[in-house]
Amino acid sequence: MYRSVVRFSVAVAGVLALPLLVSAQGGRAAGPGAEDTRAANQLDVAGKTAEARVIFQRLIDTAPTPLAKAQAQRGMAMSYAFDGDCANTIKYEEMVIAYWVTREQAEPQNAFYQEGEMANEGARVCIDQGQLDVAEKYYRRGSELGLKEPEPKTHPKSLWDFRLTHALARLAARRGNAAEANRQLAEARRILDSDKAMAEPQERFYPYLQGYVALYLNNLDAALTHLNAAVAIQGNATDPFMQALLGMTHEKLGHADQAKAFYQKAYDLATAHNPPAAFARPFAAKKLGLSKIAETVFAR
Repeated sequence: MYRSVVRFSVAVAGVLALPLLVSAQGGRAAGPGAEDTRAANQLDVAGKTAEARVIFQRLIDTAPTPLAKAQAQRGMAMSYAFDGDCANTIKYEEMVIAYWVTREQAEPQNAFYQEGEMANEGARVCIDQGQLDVAEKYYRRGSELGLKEPEPKTHPKSLWDFRLTHALARLAARRGNAAEANRQLAEARRILDSDKAMAEPQERFYPYLQGYVALYLNNLDAALTHLNAAVAIQGNATDPFMQALLGMTHEKLGHADQAKAFYQKAYDLATAHNPPAAFARPFAAKKLGLSKIAETVFAR
């Protein structure tokens, strides 16, 4: 849900994107192994995750540099995310974190930020799959790692505080703890208001948080209001996860046609190789009753 200003990570559609050697929107790759990476990404989006992982393993085994190996390991982590496999996603994100540990002396601002990014990315996959305790562990770890970034910091403490509070509000809502969810929601608002510079690119994720909390606390009218407001904000409309949340809200409200329309939109938008797509693509496919995910998602 956060915009990075350092290399290797780009924020897209409300969460951390996975550029690797290919853009988060599925653009054409560049550099060594680019075509293989692009092919593996496509296979994951097409639902052919086992085939994708053969390619990612080859990229890991033949990587010419430690960075290239870490990039391929991150791709493998996200491949498992498309299968809803929290444990293996975490396993490979840990490998990427281990690479960034080796870069702490050479590039401390970047290294600690990336360590936090990887932990949060794994946490995001796990919360989406209902592995709430694992998700909480890694969201907290991500914050701890990111906050180790030395001065002069390129990412303020307020950003990590907002990230963690945002996550804790969602976790509380998933656990049915309304009091804690609303407390964390208010804290997220306070943090945004306390740092206008940090808040400027993050503000668009607050209505999404309001909608998420309301949905999981079964306040469906409020969820619909907040999620509609969220997707109306520039940068949010193409987030497949937010569209899936709207589909879930309409489904719970008994609006079958509207739910189907939002699930279709989520499915169509989920062509990136990142956590929102990793959840939304197979989830929407199941809701739509699709027996086979389209294999030509990048041939557009």
